[in-house]
Amino acid sequence: MEISINDKPADITLDTEKNLGDILSGIEQWISPSGNRIRAVSVNGVDLGDSLSEAFNKDIREISKLDITVSSWRELAAEALVDLDETCVTYSNALFEERGGIAAAWEKSPAARFLASDISDLYSLADRAFSGEGLSPGDLAVITEERLREITDPGGEMAGSETLVRIVAARMQELPLDMQTGKDARAAETIQHFAHLGEKLFRIFAILKTGGLTVDSFFVDGTPARTFIDEFNAVLDELSAAYENKDTVLVGDLAEYEMAPRLLKFFDALKNFPGTQFRFSAVPSP
Repeated sequence: MEISINDKPADITLDTEKNLGDILSGIEQWISPSGNRIRAVSVNGVDLGDSLSEAFNKDIREISKLDITVSSWRELAAEALVDLDETCVTYSNALFEERGGIAAAWEKSPAARFLASDISDLYSLADRAFSGEGLSPGDLAVITEERLREITDPGGEMAGSETLVRIVAARMQELPLDMQTGKDARAAETIQHFAHLGEKLFRIFAILKTGGLTVDSFFVDGTPARTFIDEFNAVLDELSAAYENKDTVLVGDLAEYEMAPRLLKFFDALKNFPGTQFRFSAVPSP
């Protein structure tokens, strides 16, 4: 069997593989640590397309030529987000009676399948929006475009968020005073901003992991990422419980001395990581 990956001969020796699914599973395990995914498969010159899963049981004795196209996770994610963004625009501009068909077509698309498996929170928002629930397509597009910027230009997105990160860190230090003086709306807004920024930084961290960053090689102010993340989550749980119980003393201590400094340190570590500056242009999916 001749096997090629991205049009280049692949030196792959088959051993216990009996069908196409066995081969693809092994290749997926081989390429996934480097942040790559199988994008397309052609068997004996025929592109399998959406029928790939149906061909998993094809006996390897029936395959003389196997061509595999591989793309990075970031490329696939960017294309899926571009597709979703364009669908939001099309849906918003369509007549009411046309919207159901647009939503159904998107649901069956490769972009939707990718989001369902890899960016499930955004897929859920899109599913609800196109069902007439939750966010409007316009608001969904705003979130989608933010996610796209995080993937294609994390450095630029970090730079654009720096002022807000430092403002929110300062407001976290003021949180107990806001609670004590009855500024509940401001306190709630501070928590919401902190949660949004925390989620954003962890998304960018996850994106960088697809490009080679590991929790063992990345440090936050001298602390290994794995340890930092565990401690961050533990303190966050403690802060959430204290805030719900209106324990202003504990909220003040955790917000001022634990969470605000951690937010700033995590931001600075990500901003200064060389891989954060890598960017590429997203193109519409075919």
